Amino acid sequence: MSRLTRRQFLRIVTTVAGLTFFGSACRPRQGAETTQRRPSPPPADDQAYLAVARGADPATITRRAIAALGGIERFVRAGDEVIIKPNICVNYHPPEYAATTNPTVVATLVTLCLEAGARRVRVMDMPFGGTPESAYVVSGIGEAVQAAGGQMEVMSPVKFARFTIPEGRDLTSWEVYRDILEADVLINVPIAKHHSLARLSLGGKNLLGVIRDPNQMHRNLGQRIADLVSLIRPTLTVVDAVRILVTHGPTGGSLNDVQQRDTVVASHDIVAADAYAATLFTLSGADIGYVKAAAEMGLGTMELDAVKVEEING
Repeated sequence: MSRLTRRQFLRIVTTVAGLTFFGSACRPRQGAETTQRRPSPPPADDQAYLAVARGADPATITRRAIAALGGIERFVRAGDEVIIKPNICVNYHPPEYAATTNPTVVATLVTLCLEAGARRVRVMDMPFGGTPESAYVVSGIGEAVQAAGGQMEVMSPVKFARFTIPEGRDLTSWEVYRDILEADVLINVPIAKHHSLARLSLGGKNLLGVIRDPNQMHRNLGQRIADLVSLIRPTLTVVDAVRILVTHGPTGGSLNDVQQRDTVVASHDIVAADAYAATLFTLSGADIGYVKAAAEMGLGTMELDAVKVEEING
């Protein structure tokens, strides 16, 4: 990836800073709340339940995976408010270290949503290392999203509110970024990587980036992530496995820990997407606590033999 010019850097930082200011004018309602996103439509007979695309170009394989699911129009309608949630956890590793989601995968999803007529596509995360502004730049995601016509948003503290979790088995409520729950479409775009506590960081784990006090989730982590999935319910999960971090996650730091897989996995079912992504590490969904817990709650399936999986190579 080319180095940012000073002008590009300042343009991205100015954009996200402006969104921070805009968000600070909003005030969350008080008290426990519930909300419900428009459900993801089930696949038609000619559409894949889960798609796996492989190839050298991240943009091409992202488009092919979404096409196999029936196209982005299955999920995004004209006029929709779309939020894309990648993993932008730190501000000190560029994309090749596989700590953050591939910027081309994210930008391609922005383009697809806008082509489908989305009114606005915002991209956001809450890094635990460094400021959001710097993380957006270092990850390459800020520049790529802006070029694709999307907006980077710094998540304003005043937009977090407590929501009830009706199906939670451990958690009955938690503070969640309101816009995540109120968007018409939420596309969850984790990078597949090792994680020292969760074993793997995939779609379910990626949702910790939209809640208050994520470190407090670490007790009974598997069940708590599954409870969170039951509330947030992404419209679509797209797992970036262009490069995967096989050890020393979630932040890595050595290229020796990175494997090039040139793969994108996509499904409306976050459990199925995570279960397949686990196989890239010679694991199964049952080996990952939050994937197993989510399946037991009926939030998706780990039984990939029972659904239509389409694999696209080349």
